[in-house]
Amino acid sequence: MIPFEITYHRPRSIEEAVHLFDTLQQQGKKPLYYGGGTEIITLSRLHLVAADAVIDIKHIPECRTLEFNPHELVLGSALPLTTLEEANPFPLLTKAAREVADRTARNQITLGGNICGQIFYRETVLPLLLSDSQAVIAGKDGVKQCSIHDVFLQHIRLKPGQFLVQMKVDRSYASLPHFHRKRRKQGKVGYPLVTAAAIKKDGQIRVALSGVCPFPFRSKEMEERLNARHLPLHDRIEGAIRALPRPILDDIEGSAAYRLFVLKQMLFDMIDELGGE
Repeated sequence: MIPFEITYHRPRSIEEAVHLFDTLQQQGKKPLYYGGGTEIITLSRLHLVAADAVIDIKHIPECRTLEFNPHELVLGSALPLTTLEEANPFPLLTKAAREVADRTARNQITLGGNICGQIFYRETVLPLLLSDSQAVIAGKDGVKQCSIHDVFLQHIRLKPGQFLVQMKVDRSYASLPHFHRKRRKQGKVGYPLVTAAAIKKDGQIRVALSGVCPFPFRSKEMEERLNARHLPLHDRIEGAIRALPRPILDDIEGSAAYRLFVLKQMLFDMIDELGGE
């Protein structure tokens, strides 16, 4: 159970949701937009999040969109991860979504909920960073579209009252060679030590990581070093490791040194699979 009282609101349009948020704030309440809800429940039990009201965006049509048009994929923020798995519109995103929690949880966890969450793994954002996707964001100033790189810098950066409506991906990325690998402390359960996602575009490898640092990221510096084919492969890998942002996670899941060891082996596998020699 959630250890505080809340009111529940179910808007049917973007405009109604934004208006509700503003009205609740004016009433002195602390509203939250609600997509999947699993994280709100988990963190509220730990007293890490509190709210007076939740605004459920799952019934807004734009947030449930799953559209394939000739040029782009349109993915609503309220799509459950299992829906993405079954539709498989973007194979790399499918692989990332399939590795989040278990299937029962993925029935509730949404694409937007994972991207915008506070738990720092947020693995579904990795393919979206690699594909230079566009984010559709709603707020008091209306609905706007911008590059994911402008709105996601270690975490989603939304203004009060804004929420993520959709992600748009150029369809050409869905057919590119790709790599996805996740390593946990043990077995197939639990948080990752390292998750690596990569795409090969125009002969160049792009890479994004989760679990290495306390935030998911794509590093252009790492990519430059990995694609420096005039250097021996070992030197390219070592250069990529040195280019990692800091800090490196060091926790109960694994030490920083062990994470870097696992990542190094992944990078060798990545280049081998994607033909980056």
